[in-house]
Amino acid sequence: MTKAFVVGHPIKHSRSPLIHGYWLKQYGLEGSYERIDVAPVNFGEFLKGFRSQGFAGGNVTIPHKEAAFLGVERRTAQAERVGAVNTLWIEDGVLWGDNTDVPGFMANLDSTLGTGWEQDVDTALVLGAGGAARAVVAGVQDRPLKRIVVANRTLSKAEDLVRDLGSGSSVALAACALEAIPQAIPQARLIVNTTSLGMPGQPPLPVDLSRAPRDAIVADIVYVPLETPLLAAAAAQGLRTVDGLGMLLHQAVPGFRRWFGVTPKVTPELRALILADIERHR
Repeated sequence: MTKAFVVGHPIKHSRSPLIHGYWLKQYGLEGSYERIDVAPVNFGEFLKGFRSQGFAGGNVTIPHKEAAFLGVERRTAQAERVGAVNTLWIEDGVLWGDNTDVPGFMANLDSTLGTGWEQDVDTALVLGAGGAARAVVAGVQDRPLKRIVVANRTLSKAEDLVRDLGSGSSVALAACALEAIPQAIPQARLIVNTTSLGMPGQPPLPVDLSRAPRDAIVADIVYVPLETPLLAAAAAQGLRTVDGLGMLLHQAVPGFRRWFGVTPKVTPELRALILADIERHR
């Protein structure tokens, strides 16, 4: 029986076991997928030892993605670009790492908006400069946009992202501070929030969508709540919105294929299952 896991600290909130458990049952596969809580101080030891526990691989979540990037033996080009690993597997005895947040985010946009949505998007505005922002920028870079602006509270972190991902890109990258967002909004036809700003207990997100183009797309990678304050404001303006749940579902597909040998489908039934679980734990 193939065994896989999701490792993080804390981990009890993870809905990955629901997703993979649903697919295992749907496809009639013998396998398991479990949560494992590992503190950062013990992650290196876990990375070296999970094979001896019979695991084929697993997912990596906060706060271990950067440590996993450093700890694997081989990385995909995608993981190299982003500088973080969220999916592990063993291939010919070698520990590999990938970053599936990139295709996960883009597949969510494609499935929500339909193919070709990017044809009318010249400029994207990405809020935040952490690991999730890097995955978003890496994905959007592969589409026919002209410019991506990265806005962050700490400008130097946005500048680091632009330096790391901008080299050799056909899409121009620029960094700006949060205070400069009002000047970037009118040109941005794709606006993506990768920060926790605007969530309960966090400072407000400094985004006035009244200045956004009427055909702008607003996405948020947060999925609890499903309609974030940013998405609610976008909907009130009549803008197209993309919630964060689809990214969670789509990023799980490549790992399941690696471990269990089947490419699963993201279906309305799976989405409904996760939404019901979110409602139960509100």
